[in-house]
Amino acid sequence: MSQRVVRQSKFRHVFGQAVKNDQCYDDIRVSRVTWDSAFCAVNPKFVAIIIEASGGGAFLVLPLHKTGRIDKSYPTVCGHTGPVLDIDWCPHNDQVIASGSEDCSVMVWQIPENGLVTSMSEPVVVLEGHSKRVGIITWHPTARNVLLSAGCDNQIFIWNVGTGEAMITLEDMHPDVIYNVCWNRNGSLICTACKDKSIRVIDPRKEMIVAEKEKAHEGARPMRAIFLADGNVLTTGFSRMSERQLALWNIQSMDEPMTVNEMDTSNGVLLPFYDPDTNVVYLCGKGDSSIRYFEITDEAPYVHYLNTFATKEPQRGMGYMTKRGLDVNKCEIARFYKLHERKCEPIVMTVPRKSDLFQDDLYPDTAGPDPALEAEEWFEGKNGDPILISLKNGYVPGKNREFKVVKKNILDCKATKNTENSSPANKSASPTPSIKSEAKLEEILKEIKSLKDLVSSQEKRIIKLEEQMSKIAI
Repeated sequence: MSQRVVRQSKFRHVFGQAVKNDQCYDDIRVSRVTWDSAFCAVNPKFVAIIIEASGGGAFLVLPLHKTGRIDKSYPTVCGHTGPVLDIDWCPHNDQVIASGSEDCSVMVWQIPENGLVTSMSEPVVVLEGHSKRVGIITWHPTARNVLLSAGCDNQIFIWNVGTGEAMITLEDMHPDVIYNVCWNRNGSLICTACKDKSIRVIDPRKEMIVAEKEKAHEGARPMRAIFLADGNVLTTGFSRMSERQLALWNIQSMDEPMTVNEMDTSNGVLLPFYDPDTNVVYLCGKGDSSIRYFEITDEAPYVHYLNTFATKEPQRGMGYMTKRGLDVNKCEIARFYKLHERKCEPIVMTVPRKSDLFQDDLYPDTAGPDPALEAEEWFEGKNGDPILISLKNGYVPGKNREFKVVKKNILDCKATKNTENSSPANKSASPTPSIKSEAKLEEILKEIKSLKDLVSSQEKRIIKLEEQMSKIAI
């Protein structure tokens, strides 16, 4: 009997701890936009936070070590003409981030190696196609340069960021606003939560709905749906009595949920964050002051409550660190970046262990930064599981490749736009004569040469300035 009362789990004693004040990011004007996104995105190098900005939309990008008070004049990423609603770091390049905005555009940015020195208003590429604000941005987990965006026009676009083209448009699947979109582990399917109270599992390349559940949660407030590593879908929503719920669904038969957990009657939307390595789900409610966490297993009752981390201050948003950004020497299994009204506070989740040795059971091999596929391969129908890395000696970042966009001649596009079929999926690259490609090659070589010249002249200037500095220092 005692076996049933206390379930054995290595995560039963996970405890959360906010860092000391001097390790927070202070004096940040966090965005006040009434949109239910996390407002914060983190990776092993940077923390990005959507902020209040006059005359447009902006977000801060801070190197992780840049704690303390952030100066009001600190440079921002500020190319959007309307408030930024969602941001997401590229999983395959820690310096590339995408943003979606009320100005209906999606922008992709390359952040310099050591962070911003001046404000950045020129994105690497602007992706235009949505007719209403873009509230959801999410990168493909295993294919390079594949980005999904969803807007208040109830459409989902999947872009090849390397060419700046929308390759897939999912138009007539959602009759109302899409609350969230999540890829499965290998990026072959997406699941969506919609204002019509339906959860849909979609094969984006076949442009078809694979599974659907109407009224997954009866309540009228926003839902969330995410894929788990085993292919099941976890949803958060509200009951008819406005109680917050957590439910688990098998996409093979979605008539009834595998389990439903009722939680409380708060009205904040629950943002789920999931760790596929440990099968732990963290629920952070907007406007709550707590993070609840649950372990998911493959035996009934499937969802096991572990604990709650509670503070006094409510959260305006939340960033969730990828596994490779954690400190394995301290048995850290999750780290959150909690947004207050004027600051960002890291919260560390730790499994208490006495040993200093690497804990294999806490850190199975995790998804690394290398993509399994190129964008073209994925659009052609290939799938690839995440390429795993060991965290045994901590994660050592490799050299990030320069992010490039291969744009076709804009004028060519404009001339042919009227004649070609309007559906982006029907575009196929026509073979170009070799004379054209030779001219293109020459053009590229010229550009490379001019960039090399620019780099070397800048290097000389840096050396000069360093000499001047050393003289002043003496």
